[in-house]
Amino acid sequence: MKKLTPQSVMIHLVMFLLALSWLYPFIWMVISSLKPTAQIYTASLFSGPFTLENYNFLLDNSQRADKPFLRTLCNSLFISITITASVTLSSILIGYAVAKTPFYGKNAFKNLLIVQMVFPSFMFIIPQFVLMRELGLINSYSAMILPYAMGAWGIFMVSQSFKGTPNDYIHAARLDRASLWGILRHVMMPLNKSILAIVALFTFSSSWDNFLWPLIVMREAEKMPFSVLLATFSKSYGVYLGPVLAGSVLQMLPVVVLFILFRKYFLEGMSLSLK
Repeated sequence: MKKLTPQSVMIHLVMFLLALSWLYPFIWMVISSLKPTAQIYTASLFSGPFTLENYNFLLDNSQRADKPFLRTLCNSLFISITITASVTLSSILIGYAVAKTPFYGKNAFKNLLIVQMVFPSFMFIIPQFVLMRELGLINSYSAMILPYAMGAWGIFMVSQSFKGTPNDYIHAARLDRASLWGILRHVMMPLNKSILAIVALFTFSSSWDNFLWPLIVMREAEKMPFSVLLATFSKSYGVYLGPVLAGSVLQMLPVVVLFILFRKYFLEGMSLSLK
């Protein structure tokens, strides 16, 4: 057992205080979302009655304040899950081709991936908007899904991980007459599940929290994702602080749950990507 020194105790104490200062805003938001709006600022943090009225306000099908919160929450889930599945699948297929299949222009394609990761995403907003308008997809779910159906970062990460997988596994699978999909499903994916978990988690998080692009292409409130509707509600109905905080908790909850469920693969993938 390692002996504790005053210096190590001080370091751990400082780290604990820093972690507490980082977590306090989230703790305050969760607890305040369980209070009536009138008592959020007037009562202390852990005092006063706790209620689920703020969450009932958001999830009630009667569409209070003319805001279909429950519908937009389902929209966010549908859009985020679709984008995550598309990005993960395309990253597996294209990443395998980049890592294990020789083809003409391979180096140019890899350089293109790196270039796309270097440029910030907001540089492509206007060309993407013009393309969606020409295709007649403005104010549709396709406008929010198609521009993000593939990701250069996901392809690059998966290809780098696949590159480290020994070719002997692939040759053995081919000797057993495994198809391409069989090789991907039974060999490459199980051996690289940590990187795939990172790609899926980061893709879901970015699409779930995406705000600017849906705000540009969506016009009907019933088709908006939850984050956009919550922002417009907060701006127009600032007196409803309790429902706004409850909505912020709901906005944060899926990402937190996913991280807790897949934290093992996430940490393994992070350690592999840093090597």
